[in-house]
Amino acid sequence: MKIEMFHLCPYRDLPEDFREKHRSVWVDVPSHLFDGEIASRTYNETLDEIKYAAEMGYDGVCVNEHHQNAYGIMPSPNIMAAAMSRETKDVAIIVMGNSIALYDPPIRVAEEFAMLDCISGGRLVAGFPVGSAMDTAFGYGSNPANLREKYAEAEELILRAWESDEIFAFDGKYTQLRYVNLWPRPLQKPRPPIWVPGAGSIETWKTCVDKGHLYAYLSYSGYKRGKQVMEGFWNVAQSAGIDNPYHAGFLQLVCVADSEQELQDKYAAHAEYFFNKMLHIYPGFADPPGYRTVDTIKAGLMSQTSSFGRAGEKELTFDELREAGNVVAGTPDQVTNQLEQVIKDLRIGHLMILNQFGSIPHELAKENIRRTAHEVVPNLRHLWSDYKDHWWPQNAVVREGIGNN
Repeated sequence: MKIEMFHLCPYRDLPEDFREKHRSVWVDVPSHLFDGEIASRTYNETLDEIKYAAEMGYDGVCVNEHHQNAYGIMPSPNIMAAAMSRETKDVAIIVMGNSIALYDPPIRVAEEFAMLDCISGGRLVAGFPVGSAMDTAFGYGSNPANLREKYAEAEELILRAWESDEIFAFDGKYTQLRYVNLWPRPLQKPRPPIWVPGAGSIETWKTCVDKGHLYAYLSYSGYKRGKQVMEGFWNVAQSAGIDNPYHAGFLQLVCVADSEQELQDKYAAHAEYFFNKMLHIYPGFADPPGYRTVDTIKAGLMSQTSSFGRAGEKELTFDELREAGNVVAGTPDQVTNQLEQVIKDLRIGHLMILNQFGSIPHELAKENIRRTAHEVVPNLRHLWSDYKDHWWPQNAVVREGIGNN
């Protein structure tokens, strides 16, 4: 079993009445709420927390890309990954990822990921998300109806650029290049592993199975809803003869304390901040026509954001979030038992943990990272030891008790 620490780099200082006064944390969040001094502190504390997670023993560290929002102020995860490539020695650098359909030309992603792979010494995981509706359709003005077509073409170009030994011309519908001659090239051969963050669409399941990419379900709806989505993925995978848990990953919020009262005192307000403010998204931004495909709509699978981020819904309490599975919280033994059940029920070989979420301050984030890494993670590493992980960077650490490459 491999366990990674995921960081969103959230804006932790939204006003108390944000939800009441503003319709969305994404796209049209008012600029006057942004404070450069707060952002400077946040970026540096985030980098410190990611480095700390690596030092505490996580197998990998994860960053991701979002635009025009206060939910995660990381429009360029590659900048964060570059810093971590130098600040860490053996953990996987997991960029989840670059929204490849938004780059013109997408060869820029191939170049920057190749740089990161070389800087890190072959520890890069290359994430290829389609991107949320807010980031793509509204933040970057991409037509949601052709987003997946652009994505498929961009992926084809990037993979050919990494794997081809010869200069070639690329004549696509959206990108035309007379010369594709990638310098630098990835250190890993033939390329870094590809992880595809998804929110439950049927097409993403099929793409991951057909192309051999890892499917990572990134949702805040919790492991109870996650079971429905992951069962859909495994139905597709197993029909193709695939049954390796390392082919899939899942994201989960986690907090560890010694008592119920300590959980409430330390984490309740921050979890409520995350779900009630940072996921406060205007419905018109969350699911525009064309963003989801007909097959996914027919299957009743809502997009990640539209399924939990509707503006105007009632605020959720910490206890309600725990009951629904949105947050795994408890003593080290309780969290270990809950996460082991999540891992087995969802059949995942990669568990991505959010230890810093919402407004959790720096020192408390570090405490949660340390306790999870030392008191929970080692108790889970024995799971799936009979399987081989084909989705791990060639030069990242493989710790004791984990399936080998």
